[in-house]
Amino acid sequence: MQLAHMQSGRLIKRYKRFLADIELNDGELLTVHCPNTGSMKNCADPGSEVWIQNSGNPQRKYLFGWELVQVEGRFWACINTGRANALIREAIENGVIETLQNYQQIRQEVKYGDENSRIDLLLESSRRSPCYVEIKNVTLLEENGIGSFPDAVTTRGAKHLRELMLMVSQGHRAVLIYCVPHTGIEQVRPADHIDPEYGRLLREAVAAGVEVYAYGARITPREVTISHRLPVCL
Repeated sequence: MQLAHMQSGRLIKRYKRFLADIELNDGELLTVHCPNTGSMKNCADPGSEVWIQNSGNPQRKYLFGWELVQVEGRFWACINTGRANALIREAIENGVIETLQNYQQIRQEVKYGDENSRIDLLLESSRRSPCYVEIKNVTLLEENGIGSFPDAVTTRGAKHLRELMLMVSQGHRAVLIYCVPHTGIEQVRPADHIDPEYGRLLREAVAAGVEVYAYGARITPREVTISHRLPVCL
């Protein structure tokens, strides 16, 4: 995925969930949109190098959106959670995610389940049962290259695990993919210390037949591309 119209600067602070103050390299101060509603733990340290994207839309209240951050001065992370679905779809279409090949059609945001949910990607084929793919974005780097999910308690994430288990019980294929646009993360695990209920449900889902994968990314200030599979440690 190409990133165009990018500028770099330093993070002053992130606040009110949707806003961040940035100092550009020429000293100009900007308030930009933060497209991440999570805690952004370990990804919003003041002074970090960041890259922001010019939307090109003068009608927007905040012309720029925050896209990338350098973590610990050496790793790159894409904090725009809105890109996760497109990144994984692109990886499927390019053959990077080998286990999700040979489907004829991909649909997005299709209603499913018993809890008023929408699946991120629905893979369909005339020769097999549909595959329901839920995608979660992982940017919380902890010790020893471990990426943890979630970074805050997530009732929504728990609901999606229940819905995936329901699809398996109905004879369909159900897949959870952790999209990991963070170059410092080498493996993914449930954040039991943050949300133990999510960890419990994840293990229950795996035991019920839900497939769980994680994929890392190659990141530069101009491009984010899903490139390699990562281990998931339960």
